[in-house]
Amino acid sequence: MTAPFGARLAAAMDAHGPLCVGIDPHTSLLEAWGLPDDAAGLRRFALTVLEAVGGRVAAVKPQAAFFERHGSAGVAVLEEVIAAGRDTGTLVIVDAKRGDIGSTMGAYAEAFLRDGSPLAGDALTVSPYLGFGSLDPAVDLALSSGRGLFVLCLTSNKEGHEVQHARTADGVTVAALMASRAAALNASADPMGSIGLVVGATVGDAASRTGTDLTRVNGPLLAPGVGAQGAGARELSTVFGGARHQVLASSSRAVLAAGPDVAALRAAARAGADEAAAALRD
Repeated sequence: MTAPFGARLAAAMDAHGPLCVGIDPHTSLLEAWGLPDDAAGLRRFALTVLEAVGGRVAAVKPQAAFFERHGSAGVAVLEEVIAAGRDTGTLVIVDAKRGDIGSTMGAYAEAFLRDGSPLAGDALTVSPYLGFGSLDPAVDLALSSGRGLFVLCLTSNKEGHEVQHARTADGVTVAALMASRAAALNASADPMGSIGLVVGATVGDAASRTGTDLTRVNGPLLAPGVGAQGAGARELSTVFGGARHQVLASSSRAVLAAGPDVAALRAAARAGADEAAAALRD
């Protein structure tokens, strides 16, 4: 890696717009594309998405679970997709949401963040709910290798508030604590740091209600839920406010539904990037 992930992502967002295209080969999407629900169908699906958007969007985000469900053959496809994304010059965020402690977290870090690992993209999603410090092996390896992390902070699932909105003995919400820990790691970075947060685009005013100051994170904010899940310009403004310029909007189904035609996928991604830019870059 020639530059930190945060700097590379900022440049990619400036060049292509603040959109990340999810590569989520749901069974229903494979069926809609006329593809078999097996490793061969998975490969055709993912590489078609890359053919359409590679080199044209800021990032792609393969969801590891949809590859892992096909066993070793599916994981092999994921490795191929990560390498193919790298070849297009597009940043690859591996959405695996890993989280553990000690040597096990270290092993996950080696798998997804170590130079030379076939599963290492440019960034990894991680879960901090064994304590933010449990992520230290991933933080250390990400920063030393020029990669990044996206730490779950305010998620859009209905159960998320049970943990994320809870308060510590000091009265600080868990979400605010996660954001402050990321901010500390990004403090001296320019144009932004490499330790980002995952903040759902459909969480409404959750940041203000939990005292989570996203403007101080100084890192990228990955925002799933744009497009098919209902988040548009108004929702993005409500959720992110003054932190809008840090947001990387993530869209999966709204783009993928246009497939399998490459031109249609490309047009859907361009429209999504333009919409995200209009909402986030004004």
